Amino acid sequence: MTDERIPVTVLSGSLGAGKTTVLNHVLTADHGLEVAVVVNDMGDVNVDAEHVTQQSDLGGEEEIIEMSNGCICCRLRGDMLDEVGRLADRREFDYLLVESSGISEPVPVAQTFAMGFEDADFDPTDTYELDTMVTVVNAHSFWESFDSGEALVSEALSGDSGRVPEEVLLDQIEFCDVLLLNKCDLVPDEAIAEIETVLERLQPRAKFVRTEFGDVDPDEILGTGRFDFQAASNSAGWKHELQHDHHHDPQEEHGVTSFVYERDRPFHPGRIAGLLSDLPDELIRAKGFFWSAGREDVAMGVDKAGTSVRAGPSGQWLATLPEAEREQYFAARPGLEEDWDEEWGDRMTRLVFIGREFDEEPLIDRLDECVLTDAEFEDDDWSTYADPFEPEDRRELALANE
Repeated sequence: MTDERIPVTVLSGSLGAGKTTVLNHVLTADHGLEVAVVVNDMGDVNVDAEHVTQQSDLGGEEEIIEMSNGCICCRLRGDMLDEVGRLADRREFDYLLVESSGISEPVPVAQTFAMGFEDADFDPTDTYELDTMVTVVNAHSFWESFDSGEALVSEALSGDSGRVPEEVLLDQIEFCDVLLLNKCDLVPDEAIAEIETVLERLQPRAKFVRTEFGDVDPDEILGTGRFDFQAASNSAGWKHELQHDHHHDPQEEHGVTSFVYERDRPFHPGRIAGLLSDLPDELIRAKGFFWSAGREDVAMGVDKAGTSVRAGPSGQWLATLPEAEREQYFAARPGLEEDWDEEWGDRMTRLVFIGREFDEEPLIDRLDECVLTDAEFEDDDWSTYADPFEPEDRRELALANE
């Protein structure tokens, strides 16, 4: 049976990466498809949509839907589905191309097309099929950040999500099927190879395509059939490291290395907070969970993206769940019981670090100094430790390297 649903490609990437230029090239290319377009911009006036209309040779076959003053990953999810539903009702077209805002998180956008959204009347799964998630990366900006130690993106917008652009950019890189490395004309060839090595460590699954001035072959991003939600969800390099216990040789190509840090004893909250606020600049990504003494009720999470570092409560330990729920987890994942401690259950630390030209041994030593000493561990009165990961209502504490 032929799937007659309309395929969808979503373009993500930080402001200035070249998403709109890529979109214009695709719209003006001779690919034989009748394309409808959704352009999302955070401003009250959708500048991107105006630019697409002015710069593209739209002869009336393509239609542009403008979505402003919000993100399609959050505030405008339902509105977007309503619009693409009305679009499908009133006209015929072959393909839907969505340009998300620079601060849109890719996972909610993908979920919206793949599973729908409860606040919208229109169910997209009967009409649309998510085909390809594309992320456009500014090669020049990425390259400059290596030598300057500055943020991976230059814009300081945080948007509705409250998340800094570096975190969103890393999410966009880690959740995509095709990664366009744009503005390669501004970067030396040897630097491009180094950038790709870093990006491949962050996202080992995606197809990489180098572009200049956003000039991409439409076949690279339209009708690829590459989207697989489960594969995309598990494709981030840090997840791969956690799942496969992979420890890389520190002499890897271009000095890009990664390692997993594991300990079954808690961190002293004050000492680990101090370390997290002073991580090496060479670290590009750090992710995982840790046990903070005195907070046995929750697992603490770490998320370092470029120069931004966040840490705070991120979930429950299985040990805190009712026995019936724990048994369900054990049945689904038998390996969990192998590392189960009779007293502390699954409480432990497991962190992934990905960096460029950094020596992991000093960092491991510093992390070990944050672990409770034998005397502290045996004292067992950890409730007296001040908790730097408050207040609880924020659920996270920003520990940015400023």
